Amino acid sequence: MSDDNQNKSNPEEISEPEKRSGQERITVKKSTYNKLIIGIVSSLIVVAFFTGYTLGSQTVEPLVIQQSPQPSNTTPQPTQAPPAEETRIFVSLSDDPVMGDPNAPVTIVEFSDFQCPFCARFFAQTLPQIQQDYIDSGKAKLVFRDFPLDSIHANARAASIAAECADDQDMFWQYHDKLFEGQTQWASLSAIDAANTFKQYATELGLNSDNFDSCFNSPKYLDEINEDFQNGANYGVTGTPAFFIGNDKDGYVILIGAKPYSAFQQVIDNELS
Repeated sequence: MSDDNQNKSNPEEISEPEKRSGQERITVKKSTYNKLIIGIVSSLIVVAFFTGYTLGSQTVEPLVIQQSPQPSNTTPQPTQAPPAEETRIFVSLSDDPVMGDPNAPVTIVEFSDFQCPFCARFFAQTLPQIQQDYIDSGKAKLVFRDFPLDSIHANARAASIAAECADDQDMFWQYHDKLFEGQTQWASLSAIDAANTFKQYATELGLNSDNFDSCFNSPKYLDEINEDFQNGANYGVTGTPAFFIGNDKDGYVILIGAKPYSAFQQVIDNELS
């Protein structure tokens, strides 16, 4: 092949760079390119100016930053809730034993278990002062109601029966004291031994032994003791000792547990005022 033929180009052939890009090459002069850039920048400045003017002509709410209040020298006092209204309920006295003047203005109803150590604590530590200050003076009377906790005090119900049988002979409170004073002696005895101890107490107090034994061995007081227990449960008693202090007209305030004398004093004084 001659050199002339090699120098001739085929119009249908595409150069290698063009073949790769698939586009025709466009040539722009440098002066034209600079003018184009200047025009674009000028247009952007004009647009930005009018856009800023438009935004600036609108009303914009100021941003308010709330400052934390400066601490004062005075410590704010917490708001105290109003005292809760005292709950009062009405309690039946049944025909249970009464210590003191039956017409005393304040009545203390005790639901008790003779085998309960906390009841014995109330008897030994608190009742003497209540008796001296309120019962003996005619300001209050004490009504004893049975609440034997059979599930934990195996001899409590038998003790309640024994005290009721002593009441038949007008010796309830003397027998009541005897049971609490000797609680540690009979509490852990078998049922038979405890029954014999209760009968022995009756003899020591000078009760008619035959009448006492006959009463104790009968179901005479089972219903009454069950009624006391059910009444106490209805009033909200779940443990012993439990006390209701007040009167039949205005109702009673409940006091749970072997509280100190001051707790009873406060409630009784409020009821007397």
